[in-house]
Amino acid sequence: MDLDSIGILAQAASSDATAKGLRAIALGVGAGLGTVGPGVGVGYIFGKVIESVTRQPEMRDEITSIQWLGFALTEAIVFYAFIFGLIAFFLSA
Repeated sequence: MDLDSIGILAQAASSDATAKGLRAIALGVGAGLGTVGPGVGVGYIFGKVIESVTRQPEMRDEITSIQWLGFALTEAIVFYAFIFGLIAFFLSA
């Protein structure tokens, strides 16, 4: 091997490592941003539940069941964001 081919191989390995690093950063940023919205949504849900139960304590059971449904649907968004991030990470060229 001559010096030119060694340099080309080193440059290709460096470029591949950079691409993998950028994909990992994109996955982290995407997953992080994908959790911000549901985090705000869950806080909003529980805040409104506390407010609702304070105003009408006799409806506590019905409000609580609706609260858990809203919580589950909001948290599903986090998993979707994570799965889409993984798909983009592994399927990108």
